[in-house]
Amino acid sequence: EVQLVESGGGSVQSGGSLRLSCVASGFTYDAYCLGWYRRAPGKEREGVAAIKRDGSTTYADSVKGRFTVSKDNAKNTLYLQMNSLKPADTAMYYCAADRRQLTYGGSWRDPNALERWGQGTLVTVSS
Repeated sequence: EVQLVESGGGSVQSGGSLRLSCVASGFTYDAYCLGWYRRAPGKEREGVAAIKRDGSTTYADSVKGRFTVSKDNAKNTLYLQMNSLKPADTAMYYCAADRRQLTYGGSWRDPNALERWGQGTLVTVSS
């Protein structure tokens, strides 16, 4: 069965840190571009961080300098290290995989067009 399973979400205070993980089964990461999206209450899903097959990364302006995306192809695991968390980071976080790039020309690919999605993990940041 092909699936992505996220973990690591939780509740933290402003300024805290969390590390999200996303494990794939049924396919291997090395053939895919990977990334994290999030959906805050009442908002559209937005791209947060992406990592290409060659390991190069892209971040949304709102998380640059605070979040770090990485992957371990041997473990088929994608990570998102989130530091200096803010209440505005409160959202459901989803990992995604696609054989095309998640970002192009400064824009994020429509999340509805991506090949594979996880079920999400909730991050809540209190002030």
